[in-house]
Amino acid sequence: MTTSAPVSEIDAEVSDFKPLTAEEAQRLREKNPEMSPWWVIGAQVAMGLLVAGVAWVWTQRPGAAVSAFYGAMAVAIPAALFVRGVRRARGALSQSAVMLRFFVWELIKIGLTVALLAAAPWLIEGISWLALLAGVVVAMKMYWVALLVRPGLLNRI
Repeated sequence: MTTSAPVSEIDAEVSDFKPLTAEEAQRLREKNPEMSPWWVIGAQVAMGLLVAGVAWVWTQRPGAAVSAFYGAMAVAIPAALFVRGVRRARGALSQSAVMLRFFVWELIKIGLTVALLAAAPWLIEGISWLALLAGVVVAMKMYWVALLVRPGLLNRI
């Protein structure tokens, strides 16, 4: 049984919410453009190359460089599949179907990342676990960097 309590004048305060006009919404979109997820994946690959170079220079072992780059790719490749899967057929789906698609592709992304990391000892000769972990961590931190970097800055590059 649901009942409604009477609303006092104090509780029925006028809201400060004012909807945006079409022009205001357009200016807001222009001021804060949407960042493409492909920038994040590109940053993951670029940082993977950078970490691989640092690992090679630091250890003088090609296996460390390959391990670091493989670790970054174990994050970037599933992320690219996730973006492609989620962005396919966006328009005609209901909200629940969009959320289901998001969660299914997120599970695929996590599962593929775990599978790639589990396969690393068989795929990389002379694996360096520390370099592989560094590649994974640096690639995953690119999600945070993307939140901090303004989209307008990336659009100027």
